[in-house]
Amino acid sequence: RGFVYSDGWVDDARLVVLNAADAAARGATVLTRTACVDARRQEGRWQARLRAADGHERRVSAAALVNAAGPWAAQFLADHAHAPRPRALRLIKGSHIVVPRLFAHDHAYIFQNPDRRIIFAIPYEDAFTLIGTTDVEHHGPPGEARTDDAEVAYLCEQASRYFARGVTPADVVWRYCGVRPLLDDASGDPSAITRDYALELDADGAPLLSVWGGKITTFRKLAEEAADQLCAALGRQAAAWTADAVLPGGDLAACLAARDAALAPVAGGRDPAQAFASFLQTLLRDHAGRPPALLRRWARAYGAHAMTLLAEPPGAEVAPGLFEVELHWLHRREWARTADDVLWRRTKLGLHLDAAQRASVTAWCEAHWSDAQGGDGSGFSG
Repeated sequence: RGFVYSDGWVDDARLVVLNAADAAARGATVLTRTACVDARRQEGRWQARLRAADGHERRVSAAALVNAAGPWAAQFLADHAHAPRPRALRLIKGSHIVVPRLFAHDHAYIFQNPDRRIIFAIPYEDAFTLIGTTDVEHHGPPGEARTDDAEVAYLCEQASRYFARGVTPADVVWRYCGVRPLLDDASGDPSAITRDYALELDADGAPLLSVWGGKITTFRKLAEEAADQLCAALGRQAAAWTADAVLPGGDLAACLAARDAALAPVAGGRDPAQAFASFLQTLLRDHAGRPPALLRRWARAYGAHAMTLLAEPPGAEVAPGLFEVELHWLHRREWARTADDVLWRRTKLGLHLDAAQRASVTAWCEAHWSDAQGGDGSGFSG
């Protein structure tokens, strides 16, 4: 017995990088691979010392400080912001596995397990199925979390209860995990811990706002609430605006209408699925010489910015389906600095390439991106 319902799906890495790109377009300075190693109140402001991966340091002054360090939030307060730890967090590791596609349709499954937990099985990158997730207490540094063999075995065993073809650890082509920073509500079962968040404002001097708990599903509402609290603490007024805003490249209907007024009635209006279908058909029609799979991937990943990529010379094909023009874009507009950034974060091409092809991407990145902190995400040229 089962039931059908609608839900949302998102590539979390692309959601994060597009929010950063949106912030940069609105005037923010985005510094990746940079740690805040010291922050303290001085003369009514925050004075912070930042250290890049190459050891270079800079100092910045700010009217307020937001501690949104996720699983590192409590550690940041104690070790770098010279503030007490007012909240207790529990770090819960969630692991996923990717296997060759288990079913042909585009529906996802949620399964109820005998241990009263659920797992999901989601169509992934056309040729694969994503299975997750686990709930395991993590006691070490968040950055050292890894999917262990016991978690892989658990996910394979549970998925095999429901599919005609069993899933084994040998089927796993990729494994990854994340660490959830959850509010400690004294629940004995990690799966039962609240996924809610709490905002804590210390306005004794320059404001310090700490974000505790939460998950990516509610990121926009959380950020809006945090901004409201900061504005109030700073004596500023600003109306909420993010509910109807689109991320960079996301307004496909407007893109089509601007390109050809005749397309406006069929561009989809506020129906994103229809707008995407119209946009993809336009790309396939106007760029018939390009591989359809490439056009579809660029449309999904970059939206309207796919047209910018297509207007540039493609450059060499570094690996199947990966051209230099895209690598330049990822470096200059999306802060990619390593082959892993390209293959497993900004894209998931690592799943579709063999070891030799992935090595070619690594060699290209090392040859062309010698400055690990080069680029600021503000410009693009093919």
